[in-house]
Amino acid sequence: MDPAVLREDMVDGLESPAKDVLDDETVAVAMRDVPRHEFVDDERSAYADREHELFGTRVLAPSTVARLLQALDLTPDDDVLVVGAGVGYTAAVVAEIVGEASVHAVDISRPLVVEARQNLDRAGYGGVLVDRRDGAKGLPEYAPFDRILLEAAAVDPPRALLEQLTDDGRLVFPRGTHRQRLEAVSADGDRTRTDAVSFDPLLVEGEQSGAIERNRMAREDREHAVRRAESRRGWEQEWIEWESVGSN
Repeated sequence: MDPAVLREDMVDGLESPAKDVLDDETVAVAMRDVPRHEFVDDERSAYADREHELFGTRVLAPSTVARLLQALDLTPDDDVLVVGAGVGYTAAVVAEIVGEASVHAVDISRPLVVEARQNLDRAGYGGVLVDRRDGAKGLPEYAPFDRILLEAAAVDPPRALLEQLTDDGRLVFPRGTHRQRLEAVSADGDRTRTDAVSFDPLLVEGEQSGAIERNRMAREDREHAVRRAESRRGWEQEWIEWESVGSN
């Protein structure tokens, strides 16, 4: 089937009362134009409203992309940073709205950066800058940004990203751990929460897929210590007075 027809069907489904996900015409037009099959191998399933697993990352479902971009509230003159480039699809839709030269994307995974660059070039958005960076540090060389999209969950947005916003800028990210909601944060600290979502956590250097050595995060160290303590039995429990136990 013609990919253009599949795109039309995909967007029509997102706009339908059954899903009621997409009501921003600017985002809808952009999603109708971006060839999503250039970012997902299977042409037909590329336009289904579901996630895909590629190169150790999740390719977001179209409905999730729509929610993110509506929360971002893009205008044609915005300079945009996408943190968590993935395979490049979200950056392509952003570029369709604000122009290729105004979109910068970073990802901590080198293989994904290569993949995103190739996909974007093939889809007609080769002007999008994609760089291998620790997303929590942003892209200060090109700051400030009118909009920053963080495609990874965090309890609070990284300070470096907030500092890279323009005075009237906006940062959108999934806030929380197990239970998450999209949150839009302005440069002056105002916050607005919207849809419930589910994203993987923001990674730091060493945790990305394909890293030579994976550094444990602080929370993993704590979890490991708890599991180790709970697994101790008998002779491992130093507080047991074994001589007293043996005499009973």
